[in-house]
Amino acid sequence: MAEQHADGELVRYTDADKPTVLRVADRLRSTVDFMGRAGSWLILPLILITCFDVIARKLTFRDSHDQLIFGLQNFLVSNVSPYFGSTMLQELQWHFHTALFAMALAYGIVWNTHVRVDLIRENLSFRKKAWIELLGTTVFLVPFVSILIYFAADYAHTSWAQNEISASTVGLTNRWIIKSVLVLGLVMVLLAGIAVWLQAWMVLFDDPNRRHDLMTLEWPEEEGTMIEGKKRIELDDTEPVIPVPTKETTS
Repeated sequence: MAEQHADGELVRYTDADKPTVLRVADRLRSTVDFMGRAGSWLILPLILITCFDVIARKLTFRDSHDQLIFGLQNFLVSNVSPYFGSTMLQELQWHFHTALFAMALAYGIVWNTHVRVDLIRENLSFRKKAWIELLGTTVFLVPFVSILIYFAADYAHTSWAQNEISASTVGLTNRWIIKSVLVLGLVMVLLAGIAVWLQAWMVLFDDPNRRHDLMTLEWPEEEGTMIEGKKRIELDDTEPVIPVPTKETTS
């Protein structure tokens, strides 16, 4: 719904009249959001592997002389697969945790969930905040992440060319896989940074009365109503889960 603004009527872009710059930003944001949501599912194998490793190592039976009679992990390694060994399971935990972090890093940018120490920024005007986002992504985020991607890609390629394996003799092989995931995560961060840059550019140089969804900023009339990219829930505006009895219902 349009709202009255000092400079005129506020109008929100529709999908039909949205400029190409915003369409590109939205597409980048959707890509990062999809990868982040997909990567979040890695928490399940991470939890399962961690729990299994602990249980398998502790589930042992010993005789009265404290001699091992049966150990679940030893049995699985000897009769099923060496991947049930504690070293491999712990390295798998590390790999899943690394992949989860890499995929969530860019997701946090497009939903503005990263920690900000806004002692100065919060007291600035909306346009000054937009300039900080534009200059910050231009000078710091995009160049720094681009350099990281270059060296991380070389890091992963070297690992693949050398067929790098774990430093442990009973560890995992193909270390280039997890190093390539790091590259993918950094690419997602770069895409998120470009999306933020495009939005900040439109905020500063587009019609000041045109509105669109933002990622790291809040429109002046919406300030304080959003949290992590979503509308803040006011308890006074919600329906009680348990109806509050009134005089009519109690009489």
